[in-house]
This record gives sequence, C-alpha cells and structure tokens, in this order.
Amino acid sequence: MSVTLTESAAQRVRTMLSKRGHGLGLKLSTKVSGCAGFSYVVDYADEVTEDDEVFESFGVKVVVDKKSLTNVNGMELDYVKESLLNEGFEFNNPNVKDSCGCGESFTV
Repeated sequence: MSVTLTESAAQRVRTMLSKRGHGLGLKLSTKVSGCAGFSYVVDYADEVTEDDEVFESFGVKVVVDKKSLTNVNGMELDYVKESLLNEGFEFNNPNVKDSCGCGESFTV
C-alpha cells in the first residue's frame, strides 16, 4: 500500500505548510460524492490517529485514513502549474475505472 507525491507536489505542500505556520503534512481521503461515486478530500494533516496510514515522499508526510486507502492505493499526487491562473493538484490514481464528465468524482 502506498500513496506518493511528485517532487513538485511535495514542494507545494511544503510551501502551503510554511505559509500556514503549522501542520504535519497533507491529509488525503475520499468521500461518497458526485455522480460517479467518490471524490477526493485534501486538507492539512494536524494529527495522525490509529485510523490513519502515513506515507512520505521527498520529506513530506501524506496521511491517509484506512477506509480511503483502498480507493487511493498506488496513487501519485502531482502539482501542475500551467499558467498564473491554472494550477492545482493532479490525481494519478490507478484504481479509477470511470469518472464523471466534470472530473469531480470517480468510480473504483
């Protein structure tokens, strides 16, 4: 089981944590949502509980709750900046079988 960050995603998380002033890393989970089934929830990780798994890429921790892990196992999270107004995280998830037209939700 693993979830990884690209070097650019890790740098973006470090920058976000630095601006925020605290936090352990990135919190990643999934929730039932949208027309396809699940959506990603990305937040700051301020703690690790017994229900979490912790992975590390380029010195940045990624905290994933165990119930979401089957949906995101093997995923690589990238950060893409195409222009000043078009930037964000890109989810490269090998478990996705289908996604909705708007790209907000997915099926595993």
